[in-house]
Amino acid sequence: MTGTADVIIVGAGVQGASLAFHLARRGARVLVLERETIAAGATGRSSGFVRMHYDLESESQLAWASFPYFRDWADLVGAGDCGFVQTGFLQLVPAALAADLRANVEMQRRLGIETRVVDATEVARLVPGAVTEDITVGAHEAASGYADPSGTAAGFLAAARGSGAVLIQGCRVDSVLVEGEAVVGVETNRGRFAAPVVVDVAGAWAQELARTVGLEVPVQAWRHPTAYFGLPAGRGPDFPIVIDEINEVYFRSEGRETMLVGLESGNEIGGSPERPLAALGSAALEEMVARVCARVPWMADGTLRTTHGGQDGITPDQRAILGPAGPDGFFLACGFSGTGFKTAPAVGACLAELILDGRATTVDIAGYALDRFAAGRLLVGEHPYGRLWR
Repeated sequence: MTGTADVIIVGAGVQGASLAFHLARRGARVLVLERETIAAGATGRSSGFVRMHYDLESESQLAWASFPYFRDWADLVGAGDCGFVQTGFLQLVPAALAADLRANVEMQRRLGIETRVVDATEVARLVPGAVTEDITVGAHEAASGYADPSGTAAGFLAAARGSGAVLIQGCRVDSVLVEGEAVVGVETNRGRFAAPVVVDVAGAWAQELARTVGLEVPVQAWRHPTAYFGLPAGRGPDFPIVIDEINEVYFRSEGRETMLVGLESGNEIGGSPERPLAALGSAALEEMVARVCARVPWMADGTLRTTHGGQDGITPDQRAILGPAGPDGFFLACGFSGTGFKTAPAVGACLAELILDGRATTVDIAGYALDRFAAGRLLVGEHPYGRLWR
């Protein structure tokens, strides 16, 4: 064997980095193997939202338990900088879902989350120049914002390495090695590495890796383009992150002169994660502009800066798969379906507890187990908004 560890983590995105941090600070010998570079996959193309609003209580719990890491990064992590910017967050839903939003805000308030229901008049104050005639209610989190996904992953890994973790980049894991009914390590393009625990945090490649231990994991590649637009003259970043379910678009400021925009529909699901990421087509770009201008018409005077595509792994219920599966020592942390960045600190803590203690105590993540799909226990909120990526 090339090297040995207590735990091998496959993937150096923000989820793998968080897990490495939480394991290493508890004294585990951790080896992180990354096929390219830190945050080269879904993390590097994430929109970086830090917010707590979900229609599933356990996801709100994970986001809420994660929030202190972004807010108090220097104290809780101490290495690098997550780049958190407090802008506030606003969730808008169609009138038919107004009662569901109110119920979800009440659920989140029971958890201790600082959130409130707002009306169209308040939305007009929060988002200057917004069209509000179609708005019944929204949910507003004043303390939320966005962070730098690549910086977050790099910071977690720097702290993990400070506690003894080892990172090897440019190391493609081809298979997980099993003897009898237990994991013993991995085979890579740079040799074999030994460990009794292997965690599949491989994003869009998670399904391929799981197949090497005989597991069929319902994770498909999911592609999601975003674009950056220059703000019009006279417009500053004086607006919160907005997820606008009415127009199926989201947007936030980026620095002082730019807006990031993404679509919530028309995303590509399936196909090989190896194929090149395609540029945003002109039709999709026009649709993106039309939808964001339907909410903030002043963006008609904005200027296109750049577009880029990213990919993640998506599951049938658009929730992550977390926990042990298959041979002893094999763990899954995949299928985050485009919403895993903001929960990464708590997910890493939970998985570290599960691996080292046999039980997650930060948040109960038992419902995220792989066997929920075969058993028909898909994760659906009590007051659901429907499928996010339509």
